[in-house]
This record gives sequence, structure tokens and C-alpha cells, in this order.
Amino acid sequence: MKYQDNIKNVAALQPDYLGFIFYEKSARNFDSESIPDIHEAIKKTGVFVDASLEFVIDKINKHNLQAVQLHGNESPEYCDDLKNRHAKFVSVSHPLEIIKVFSVKDEFNFNRLKPYEAVCDFFLFDTKGKHPGGNGYTFDWNLLNHYPSTKPFFLSGGIGLEEIEDIKQFTNSKASKYCYALDVNSKFEIEPGLKNIEALKAFKKNLSEVLDYKKEHVMNYNVNEKGYYGEFGGAFIPEMLYPNVEELRQNYLKVMAEPDFKAEFDKLLKDYVGRPSPLYFAKRLSEKYNTKIYLKREDLNHTGAHKINNTIGQILMAKRLGKHRIIAETGAGQHGVATATVCALMGLECIVYMGEIDIARQAPNVARMKMLGAKVVPALSGSRTLKDATNEAIRDWINNPVDTHYIIGSAIGPHPYPDMVTRFQAVISEEIKWQLKEQTGNENPDYLVACIGGGSNAAGTYYHYLHEPEVGIIAVEAAGLGVDSGESAATSVLGKEGIIHGCKTLLMQTQDGQITEPYSISAGLDYPGVGPMHAHLAKTGRAEFMAITDEDAMNAGLELCKLEGIIPAIESSHALAIFEQRQFKPNDVVVVSLSGRGDKDLNNYIEYFKI
Repeated sequence: MKYQDNIKNVAALQPDYLGFIFYEKSARNFDSESIPDIHEAIKKTGVFVDASLEFVIDKINKHNLQAVQLHGNESPEYCDDLKNRHAKFVSVSHPLEIIKVFSVKDEFNFNRLKPYEAVCDFFLFDTKGKHPGGNGYTFDWNLLNHYPSTKPFFLSGGIGLEEIEDIKQFTNSKASKYCYALDVNSKFEIEPGLKNIEALKAFKKNLSEVLDYKKEHVMNYNVNEKGYYGEFGGAFIPEMLYPNVEELRQNYLKVMAEPDFKAEFDKLLKDYVGRPSPLYFAKRLSEKYNTKIYLKREDLNHTGAHKINNTIGQILMAKRLGKHRIIAETGAGQHGVATATVCALMGLECIVYMGEIDIARQAPNVARMKMLGAKVVPALSGSRTLKDATNEAIRDWINNPVDTHYIIGSAIGPHPYPDMVTRFQAVISEEIKWQLKEQTGNENPDYLVACIGGGSNAAGTYYHYLHEPEVGIIAVEAAGLGVDSGESAATSVLGKEGIIHGCKTLLMQTQDGQITEPYSISAGLDYPGVGPMHAHLAKTGRAEFMAITDEDAMNAGLELCKLEGIIPAIESSHALAIFEQRQFKPNDVVVVSLSGRGDKDLNNYIEYFKI
């Protein structure tokens, strides 16, 4: 923008940002003494090309700029220094947004972005030309399908009215996932710096129609601002727990976004848990089923399962919220062990609730928890399994609301727990993407397979693929003695909408709403509900749900032992059992989450097979 009246007329269209170029070589150079008053919601953005920090800070101060767009060869150190100087010397309360521009032509090396990840708020991709910006040409947006980052970006370069159809196609592409804004300029100019108001109005109207179309036709599988996945989720809690849950809801995303939190979380995952966990091509298993089977080896994590990913995250969250007493529930015992482990690591009191039946069938994990300093409290009511252990943990939390953090182990519970647990477990799918790219040249498998009780390992396995329709999602539940036997835990088949443990989801229940007792030989899948994200995936058809009996799961577990030399947890064996029931093509790439190892289940295997 350059001319005072034109600035006011464009501002009346309510754009999110207005740009002012402070570069003398540009025909659009803004050399007025002041910017006219515009609505405070519109972010005034200074555009600079290799300017000195002193010059940039002076313009920020003079014109009260909220953002800067850097079009030159500014280094990561320059960006970091600018942010720090702004925070120290500029007398405004809002943080400065830094938008770093990268020019694209026929190709682009995305490795250039990595040094800027921690010091910029946005990237901007513009067409490479003779001048830094404002060239009026587009580049091939398909290049952005290879965008490796999760940082939001601006799309720029020759965008005008005639690009509306291209924008519509772009919104349905993989590349659009992290597209935050469109930067328009030269194609709406009468002369440099003077914008055509009527053309901008037409563009805004057409763009609104495109975005409305996308909202109508593209399903969202992530949680919304109210804590729901579609119609499932929410926070149905006793009044006494409201302060605890609300404190967590207001802070969890902020805390997770803090650089110090992320750095500590990533370091512990690497040095303590042993991540990344391998993505292993199961050659003999693949030969038997005539398809390409890869195992995501969460069983090789410290403590023997995926559960440690979440407990590391939540213990760091609890410390930042000032909690010093930790409670948890567990079924198979892996979450209990993982919770006891991180409590020992951080020196916090740990109480784990576990069903009396599960205590008996998971004796090795009970011993581990006690060795790690945890107090294991049996749940003696109901079916004396996972559901009842969760009930007891919630009662404890109600009685100790101030100093206690409840580390829920699955993608279940009142919002924000399902989303928070899923985000901590999303490291699984994040790793699958780059590991598969390394091994096959393509980061997307044809299918992802995971077992589901409450669904934390599945949520983490699916997370980065939820909005990629070419990737099939298969969720495997425990059919127990058979879906129609009365001894089952196949929630997607037997469940209907209900509320359990603080959220609305699919739930096994009688006609009058009483919870039906589930059954599975696997303690970790012996649960009458499923996480709200998975209920949404089932209801919308995004995921294919399969139910596997005890017998099929146990045989699949033994088969993996003999073919690949890996003893899986019985939970994971359910996921492996689908290959006897479902045909895959020879060239299909099928990634199975091997969620845990079978040490804890040796007695079950011994008794079942009379070994």
C-alpha cells in the first residue's frame, strides 16, 4: 500500500494484513510520514529487503507495525535478533510477527527452512523474479505438496481473479494444510501501490465462496474449539473437577507451544525413551501375506510400549501447572508402568488404580510399578477391570483437586485430554512419515493399522494422516469370544452414543443406558467405550473398523514370534490378526503400530498355548 485514500478504501474490505514496503528501490516504496488510522484488527506489516535492524526497529516504532515481511537474505540470527530487540525496545504489548519470504521457481530446497523454524512465525512463498516481490507471476503450487514443516505459510506470487479456480483446487490438496493466508498484490494494481478496489471486492467474494465450499465438503477430523470431534467429545464432569479441567484446557496448548517445553519433551523422548522407534520391514510376514508390511516398533521404547510418549508429556505439563501428586489408571499395566517411571524420574508421588482382575493377569507390570515407587490400588467394584480403575481414579481426583494431576493414559476423558494425549502420541505418525520416505521414497502408506481400546496408540499413529484421503485407516477392536457372544469389547459394532469418563462417545450399554461389561483376553482392550476421535472416525467412515477374536489375536501373536522373532503384546496381536481376514495388494504398503511388547503377557501366552 502507498496512497492514503487507497489505504483507507482497502482497509474497509477488512483484510487481515496490510503491507507497507520500506525499500527505496521499489516503485511501491512507502515514504509518507504516517499510515492513516485503520481498524486495530488489521495487522500493519512492514516489508523490508536486507535492511539494518536499526532501520526496521525505527519503522516499527514510527508506524506501530505488528508484523514484518523479510524479502531479502536475512539470516536466522537476524530474525532472532529482531524479535529480541523488538521485545526489549519497542513500547508495545503485542509480540512481533516475523514472516520470512522464500522465492520459488521450478524447484525449491525445503532444507533451507529448517534454520528459520524457531525464529519465524510464518514462511511466505513467492515467485522468483528479477525483483523481490510484486512480479505478477505464479509458481507451480504442487511443489508445496512436499512441504515438510508444520509452520503456517503465506502463499504469494501473481494471485488474481483468474486464479480463483486454481485456489479452489489448491484448498483440496495436501499442500493447503498449512496455508495460513494468501498474499495478493500486483494483479490488483492500477499502478504500483494503487489498488483496484472493485477487483479486490470481487476477489474477496469469490474467495469466500471457495472457502464456504471447502467447509461444506471437507471433513475435519481434529478437535474443535469446544472440545468436540464432530458430535463426540466435550467435558461432562462433576462441578468439583471443573477448576482442574478448566486450568488444563486454558493452558495445555500454550505450554506445549513453549520452546523450553518442546525442547525438554523432545530431549527426553530421544535420550530417555529411545526415540525414534524403528520402522521395520517385516520381510517374512510380508512374504506370507503377499503385501508390504512395516511394523512401527513402539515395543522398543523404554517401558515397552507407546504409553511413555504421553506420560513424559503429561508429567512435564503437571510440573508446569504446579502439581506434585500424580494419579493414573491402567488396564494392561503399561500405562501404569509408564506413569510410575516418569514419577520416579521427576520425584513425584504416584498412585495407580488397577482392576483386581488385571492385577492378577498383569503381575509383572504390577511388580514393576511397585519397584518404581508407585502405590498400586486395586479397583474392587464392577468388572474389576480398566473401566472400574478409571472410576476410582476420578473419585481420587475429586477428593484431591488442588495438588493432583490425573495422567489419563488413553485418548479418552473430558476435553482437553483426548486432544492432549493425541498430540503427545502424534510423534508416532510424525516419525512414520520421514521413516517411510527414507525407505520407500513416499511418506504416505496405503494403510495404517492399529489396535483400539481407548485408542491412544491409534490416535498417534493416525494423527498426521487424518486429512490425507489416499491413506486408508484401519482400527482393530477386540471381539473377545465373538461380537455376538455377549463377551466382547467391539465398541464400534455394539456401542451407541453415551457418556463415559467425562466425554460423549460410542459406548457399550443396555437399552436403559447402563454400561455393558466388556470382555477381551487383552487387558488393554477390555474397555466398553472408545475415544471420541475414533467414534468420529467410525461415524464418518474415515476409518474401517475390524473386530478380532481372542483366538485370532493369540494365533497372530504367536505367528509374529515365529516369523520375525518378535513377541508382541496381545493388544498389538489384534492388529496383526487382520492379515488373515483382509486381502491387500502385493504393492500395498501397510504400516502396523506394534504398540507394545509381550513380556507382560507371557503368562497369558503360556496358559493359552500350554507352552
